[in-house]
Amino acid sequence: MKLCKTLNNNIKKMKWYDISLTKLSVLLFTLFLVTVWPGFHDLVMKIAWYWYLILGIIVAIPVMKKVFCKK
Repeated sequence: MKLCKTLNNNIKKMKWYDISLTKLSVLLFTLFLVTVWPGFHDLVMKIAWYWYLILGIIVAIPVMKKVFCKK
């Protein structure tokens, strides 16, 4: 219960661009998963899987810092 309350309080600090970064990180992580899933290799763009992972992590860092770090 304490974790949920802490996360709810920290989420209230988020700005509009933090929500956009969250959406973008989910998109990039989804693209990463699709590229490494063997059944989808023929349908995926020709971009290497590690670019999706790197970009997803970079985009997620500011949001995770805001949610989990105390100020």
